[in-house]
Amino acid sequence: MRESNKRLFSIITSALLALIGLFLFFGGAELLFLGGSWFYILAGGVMLAAAFSGFKNPKLASRLYAALLLVATLWSLLEVGFNIWGLEVRLFTLIGLGAWLLLPWVWRTGADWLTDKREVLGAVAVSTLVVMASCFASYSINGTVPEARMAAQGQSDATSNGVADADWSAYGRTVGGDRYSPVGQITPANISHLKRAWMTRTGDVQQDGEGTVAGPDQGHEFNLELTPIKVGDTLYMCTPHSWVMAVDALTGKVKWKFDPKPATADLDKNVYLACRGVSYYHIPDEIQTSCRNRIYSPVADVRMVAVNAETGQPCDDFGDHGFISLRDYLGHVPHGFHFVTSPPMVAKNRLITGGWIFDNQANFEPSGAIRAFNATTGAIEWAWDVGHNPETWKPGPNDELTRDTPNAWGVYTADLDLGLVYIPTGNSPPDNWGGSRRPFDDASSSATVALDIETGERRWIYQTVHHDLWDMDIPSGPSMVDLPGPNGENIPALVQSTKRGEFFVLDRRTGEPVPGYPVAEKPVPTAGHAPDDRVSPTQPYPTAMPSLTPPDLKEADMWGATLLDQMICRIQYRQSAYEGQFTPPHVGKTTIVYPAFYGVVDWQGITIDPQRKLLLANASYLPFRIRLEKRQTLEAPGTLPKWDGKGEEPAAKGDALSVSPDYGTPYIAYTNPWLNPLQIPCKGPVWGTLTAIDLVSKKIVWQHPVGTTRDTGPFRTHNNLPLPTGMYNIGGNIVTKGGVVFMGATADDYLRGFDLATGKVIWSDRLPAGGQATPMSYEAGGKQYVVMAAGGHGGLGTRSGDYIIAYTLDGTQGSKAQ
Repeated sequence: MRESNKRLFSIITSALLALIGLFLFFGGAELLFLGGSWFYILAGGVMLAAAFSGFKNPKLASRLYAALLLVATLWSLLEVGFNIWGLEVRLFTLIGLGAWLLLPWVWRTGADWLTDKREVLGAVAVSTLVVMASCFASYSINGTVPEARMAAQGQSDATSNGVADADWSAYGRTVGGDRYSPVGQITPANISHLKRAWMTRTGDVQQDGEGTVAGPDQGHEFNLELTPIKVGDTLYMCTPHSWVMAVDALTGKVKWKFDPKPATADLDKNVYLACRGVSYYHIPDEIQTSCRNRIYSPVADVRMVAVNAETGQPCDDFGDHGFISLRDYLGHVPHGFHFVTSPPMVAKNRLITGGWIFDNQANFEPSGAIRAFNATTGAIEWAWDVGHNPETWKPGPNDELTRDTPNAWGVYTADLDLGLVYIPTGNSPPDNWGGSRRPFDDASSSATVALDIETGERRWIYQTVHHDLWDMDIPSGPSMVDLPGPNGENIPALVQSTKRGEFFVLDRRTGEPVPGYPVAEKPVPTAGHAPDDRVSPTQPYPTAMPSLTPPDLKEADMWGATLLDQMICRIQYRQSAYEGQFTPPHVGKTTIVYPAFYGVVDWQGITIDPQRKLLLANASYLPFRIRLEKRQTLEAPGTLPKWDGKGEEPAAKGDALSVSPDYGTPYIAYTNPWLNPLQIPCKGPVWGTLTAIDLVSKKIVWQHPVGTTRDTGPFRTHNNLPLPTGMYNIGGNIVTKGGVVFMGATADDYLRGFDLATGKVIWSDRLPAGGQATPMSYEAGGKQYVVMAAGGHGGLGTRSGDYIIAYTLDGTQGSKAQ
């Protein structure tokens, strides 16, 4: 190569190092000033020295860079050890620059290549070997379920309630919500033969303006979070635009489809378009009706519909020709402020539902009261309204339930023998400031509540977060399980999962912790909260059960695609208020919230194998950041219009405004996932896991990262290397008698099968869209089916679709279809 070209490459090299060095030096100076790491200012200074030396003394420049790379390698090992994800973000940028310096036409002195490059070559080799060695590190907890436990059958299972083994007749298979299928045809030994038997498309696809991340001026999340149910020879399901469908369990052929035609005004305002499932109920034979077997499904315009399970036509004797309005008794409900995404609990001729109340809009929102309607007629039977005296009552046509009380938007579960329904509650809005909450709001938020199914009387309440300021509402009803007691008796228990990643094991008769599963109050951070609010000095922690709560963050946990954006995350960490979990939201200063309100365990809840006494939970890890500001900062210039709750909420003005207005309070709140400028999380992998916990020994049996980065890249792109980081997941898992766990949920669009004994992936299928739902399994025609809804999730940014996919061994359908 000509000398002029060599000089050009050397100039480019020095300019590149100078730019990176300047960024690292000044950013590193800020980080050091904030009390952070010294490395970045050092790295920037050395790069600048090397850049300028490269013009007159290339040999010195090469040696400076080689020394920097060796120091960086040692520093990285001291910070994170042989953690591949920690080493990757610290060293790949520097190794890449070192590889550039090895090019034969960069920074040459005229000597032979090896003489010129040996220092850089040695440093690159050492750093690369360290990174390669870290690839052998494991991020799993390896273990095996003992053979005797794997073979266990005939154990007490009080949640089956007469449900046929071949059916999946409720959201969690039974109203007890264990998500266990007693069908065992598919096993680890034959799962390699599992193939698609049929695929049905619902026809309900996202429209223009749908599918984006929810928020003011940002459209609507279009989410197929569906778990179908199966009764007899039919699957029943709903779609994001509230269609109700029945398909043949053997062939997937659509039997009927009903569109309740939700009002456009509601669809235009709803930030979520989702329906997680429907409910089936057989009206007791002693009750006269022309519509005996019913499917109940929520409608996006705040209605509930009951349709004939055989024909798909509305049941005329239910409400107003098949519909009841859920706006009744709520007073003024602006469009988009209340709707239902979860199937109702239907038992003992009661249809029990709450609903989603628009988060963080005001402190005068509609009531979160739980209501029970007559399952036959649709007439109101009772309301559990914590702000009323008595709290359980039957409102009349002109009565209004107490506004702004904690709501319960997730799936409810029940013990029919005890006659109790278990309600997972949220918070009184808004989430991040509680200065206007009333005593009854604080007493009933973020709690599991047991209500009498027929009368609505509260039997007990157990709170998992006190004065919740972090949106740690309970998103899913507890799962039932019978556990061995100290004297050999069976204790009817439930396990309540939480967004915190904790598991509360309670006696489902009394709400007290089961003996051997104690809960302790532990001190939490209290400094820095809003001056007109308060915080609880302690929070409850189950002390015997394993926890999926992540360790508190530290600066060394910060991550990114390169050393540069990682430094930005480290600076943001030092600039933020953070003293660990439960750091209260600050006014005027960004607060890190971790774990955050997208999980650890979200609306999918948990799975329990009642025979083997195992708990299965998939978890996600993504920090958020919150900042409270005095509301006049946006209201004074007119950026945020004022509102008193009358009429419709005004639209935000100006550009897209990602802010919680919190009308009626002194503050607005900015809340966002903690991503760096490349839209990469500031907290590094592992981002998603699947864990098995032994409910008897109270130990983790195994835990593995689940999911890859294949479909999630920088700037929210859908192409990436399939790095085994574990991935964020929305949706649950199920377990079968055959010893197989099935899970979609992850952002890389796969349905996976896991060996229950070890947790290892033993089968997978690439889905045509995101599988952000919980699968289900049933038997039909002598074959075991596994069904997965693949339709994507706007919030997670996965591919959208309308697919319902069924799998069987060898892909053959049941004998009735042949």
